[in-house]
Amino acid sequence: MSMRFDTIPAFLDHGFDDVIDVRSPAEFAEDHVPGAINLPVLSNAERAEVGTIYKQVSPFDARKIGAAIVSRNAADHIAGPLADREYRWRPLVYCWRGGQRSNSFASILSQIGWRAEVVEGGYQTWRRLVHGALYDAALPHRLVLLDGFTGTAKTALLPLVEARGGQVLDLEGLANHRGSLLGGDPAEQPAQKGFESALAERLARLDPDRPILVEAESSKIGRITLPPALWALMTRAPRIEITAPIEARAAFLAQAYEDVSADPARLSALLDQLRAYRGHEVVDGWQKLLAEGRMVELSAALMTEHYDPAYARSRAAHAPVFSAHVAAETLDAPGLERAADAIAAAMRGI
Repeated sequence: MSMRFDTIPAFLDHGFDDVIDVRSPAEFAEDHVPGAINLPVLSNAERAEVGTIYKQVSPFDARKIGAAIVSRNAADHIAGPLADREYRWRPLVYCWRGGQRSNSFASILSQIGWRAEVVEGGYQTWRRLVHGALYDAALPHRLVLLDGFTGTAKTALLPLVEARGGQVLDLEGLANHRGSLLGGDPAEQPAQKGFESALAERLARLDPDRPILVEAESSKIGRITLPPALWALMTRAPRIEITAPIEARAAFLAQAYEDVSADPARLSALLDQLRAYRGHEVVDGWQKLLAEGRMVELSAALMTEHYDPAYARSRAAHAPVFSAHVAAETLDAPGLERAADAIAAAMRGI
């Protein structure tokens, strides 16, 4: 039996014990339904082989060889990852279009006695829903931007505000990148489609009638591009400004980026990429601080000589209007708690 889903919330609240994506690992890695597990009935190489036979020999031969491969892989999944599933287990299975791969696997599961069903339209149904939500219509959500210079702990404040009952949208978390040159390796980011699935899931879980705090970002986070509907909301959203003394920001940034400074060679190469923007003399000064291990001073220098001037120019060009201002004296744990209290209170007044 096929299950039809017409909305993202309906898809997410499917009610099954497991969602099984039987596509190849490469297809799954690019994007998948949130929470799905990958039990491929054709590996990457096997899928390519069957496709080649389909085009160069005949559809019949491709189906015959494909069926044999699917059966072997299904047997491995049943004896392996699914060995502990009980009699009443209900899986929801999908492939690319809800065709042969998912129906074949679901049929085998059903013969065992499990109540397996297939997603009508497969992954493409999910993708159409995500694309429709993010690209084909305006988003109904009420965003509030948390704005501030680099090192004001904006990302760290999001979960603290959420713990106080506020709604938050962590775009950098979804994009697996901290939004700057030093913020992460683009190779470790999800694919664009994968980011959009995670974003659509998060937005579907948020109440559009209540304000949602999101860090002020550019339209790109690493190599991820924000969908136009979301960017349009962000450009019109009211803003809360967070400020802190440069000493507090430098100390916080040095701690937050300990994983980056733990690899001096990589950090040195990243700093060298800024020579075209800041000149050799400035970057040489940063490299000296890095070589001497003076990370707090390096953080302060990066902010005053690179990030703050760039941020100030961006502000001057867009002339943002702030609905509230929160001044943090410190950005240690107590200081962040106080700032989160103030931000949560400000959100209730917007």
